Amino acid sequence: MTKVTMTVNGKSRSAEAEGRTLLVDWLREGLRLTGTHVGCDTTQCGACIVHLNGEPVKACSVLAQEVDGAEVTTIEGVAGADGTLSTVQQAFQDYHGLQCGFCTPGMVMAATSLLKENPRPSEAEVRHYLEGNICRCTGYHNIVKAVMAASGQDVPAVAAE
Repeated sequence: MTKVTMTVNGKSRSAEAEGRTLLVDWLREGLRLTGTHVGCDTTQCGACIVHLNGEPVKACSVLAQEVDGAEVTTIEGVAGADGTLSTVQQAFQDYHGLQCGFCTPGMVMAATSLLKENPRPSEAEVRHYLEGNICRCTGYHNIVKAVMAASGQDVPAVAAE
C-alpha cells in the first residue's frame, strides 16, 4: 500500500492505495466520495467521469497512484460551497435530465466539461460530446435539453434523434 495524496474538490486529501487501485475506487472507498459511480469498469459507460487537472476522464481507466499529486473534481465538488446547484445541475433538475440517476454524475461532469470548452454548443455537438456516456432510462432527450438550457440557449421542443 502506498499513500496517495491529491487535491480533491479543492482540499488536500490522502488515502492508501494498492498499485492496482483505480481512481474511482480510491475516491469511493478511500475518501468515501460515492457520487462518482462505478458502472462498467471497462470505460464504456461514463458513469465514473471526474475532472482530472481540469480535463474529463473516466476514473475507472486511471490508477490512483498514477495521478498522485493531481487535482480532481468529483460531482460532490460541482455545487457551490453553500450547496447551491451548479448551472448544469440545476438544468438537469429543471429539464428532468435524469430518471434513475445512475448516469447523472458522469453526465453532469461531461456536460460541465463540454460547456467549458464550447459555451454554446449546437444540439448535434451536445449529442456527439455525450456519446461516451450511457443512459439506460431517459432516451437522452431531456439530457440534451438540460445541456442546451445550461448553455443559455433555447431548448428544442423535441430533441432530434
